[in-house]
Amino acid sequence: MTSGAVRGRPGATPPDAAGPAGRVVTVGRPPRWLLLAALAVTLAVTFDLLSRGVLERMDLRVSEVVSSWHLQESGAYWPVWAVTQLGGRGFILIVLTGLVGYLVWRFRTVVPLVRVLVALVLLTVVVYSLKYGTGRTAPAYPGSFFHRDGASYPSGHVANAVLMWGVARWQVVEYRLAAWVRRTAWVLSLAGPVATGIAMVSLDFHWVTDAVVGAAVGILLLGVVHALDAVVVSRWAGVRAGRSSA
Repeated sequence: MTSGAVRGRPGATPPDAAGPAGRVVTVGRPPRWLLLAALAVTLAVTFDLLSRGVLERMDLRVSEVVSSWHLQESGAYWPVWAVTQLGGRGFILIVLTGLVGYLVWRFRTVVPLVRVLVALVLLTVVVYSLKYGTGRTAPAYPGSFFHRDGASYPSGHVANAVLMWGVARWQVVEYRLAAWVRRTAWVLSLAGPVATGIAMVSLDFHWVTDAVVGAAVGILLLGVVHALDAVVVSRWAGVRAGRSSA
């Protein structure tokens, strides 16, 4: 018999980790095919936009339709804006601070904290490198342009939602928190990025391709964090994931 402080091997899915409709909630490590697809999408969309291709024209048409809704001047602005905060770094960090603080205290390990810090560093470096490297202007400008004042591509909110809710789901499943916590994390890891992207585009804060590539970059970064954890973080002596707190 084991105590609640004892976990299975790293990456293993607890036998009782059931999600909605009996679906098993896994740690959510992106499979290889998804990582390859995300990389292909990122490269293809970036090439198309820089060459002023069909996707840029699609973005412009969608923005014309969205801007005609005038959501920013309506009573719907604040509710829709609140949805965008599902990808806001401030809101997610508040949730993760509570989660990581509990895990560090409960299991006497800094692994969850290190994972979050690694994810934050990668997110900041990669997303802002792409933003300032491409220099794409936001829909608020008259058209889509690429110059040093642009920082719209990709959407940091969507990338943040994919990566950080993915890391949160990983922690709550691996450390076998309550079933309702796992279900909530599962929903947020899937619905959070989608809702964030739709809300950002609906308010004309981002182009559609900003949101799509933001999601792709988030998937790639989540895969990188999992890989780094497997070869470095979880191998630390005394804090290897899967050991008991003793």
